[in-house]
Amino acid sequence: MSSHRQSKKRRYVIWTVAGAAVAAGAGIAAQSSMAATTAWPAQRTYTGRAFDTCTAPSAATMKAWHTGYYGAAAVYIGGKNRGCAQPNLTASWVRTVSATGWKLIPIYVGAQPPCQSGRNPEKITASTAASLGAKDAADAVARAGALGMKPGSALYLDMEPYDTENTACDDAVLTYVRAFDKGLRAKTYRAGFYGFTSSSAKAIATAKNRTDLPGNLWYALWDGKDTTTADWPWGAKDYTGHSRGHQYLVNSKETRGGHTLTVDRDAWDGPVAITG
Repeated sequence: MSSHRQSKKRRYVIWTVAGAAVAAGAGIAAQSSMAATTAWPAQRTYTGRAFDTCTAPSAATMKAWHTGYYGAAAVYIGGKNRGCAQPNLTASWVRTVSATGWKLIPIYVGAQPPCQSGRNPEKITASTAASLGAKDAADAVARAGALGMKPGSALYLDMEPYDTENTACDDAVLTYVRAFDKGLRAKTYRAGFYGFTSSSAKAIATAKNRTDLPGNLWYALWDGKDTTTADWPWGAKDYTGHSRGHQYLVNSKETRGGHTLTVDRDAWDGPVAITG
């Protein structure tokens, strides 16, 4: 996500430092199993174009933008590292834009890696990773519920780039993610993850221990390709069954219906929020 939005320039710098080369994973089971005893609501899936932008647009702008080009919008529902105020993002807004026909993709900007550059209000440490993940999951569920995003919805944890070759840092991130996902699933919310193909998403996609990892992966790869398959960098069988999103273009200034926004573009084939 840009500049939670970091500037495009800064995000490219971080991305490059983290290592831009991507090695394809093979034979990795992408979906973490859910408890067999839990009654899960049917997944609400959206396939098509989506956009994300830092501050949720007004209901009037969302109506003007509902032209058929985009069918889903990602919104930042919470997290201490969320970078923008959200004056429009209320339960009433969710009802209104959902009635207009929009599908919504909830993003939670949780704690960030201990080895990540920059100052973040909340960072993971080795000693707090598990407890922090559980706490943030509870907060994410509470915020989603307050907005009218029901159990069964997918919530996407935002993890920005970091040095995955730093073993201690990577272990702390994976511990945090597992605790976060376990907390979501305990409340019957689907676990999703946003990250970069060069680092944070790669860490999730290629982890050998799949326990409590997210079942839905939204990967940032700014190649301008509107696809979730042609440039998928890991095993062809990984995260199949409507479980992928691809952020392929950032900082795109667009005008639709007389309303102008700067957005990131996404190709989507995965679960979204259950509203209405």
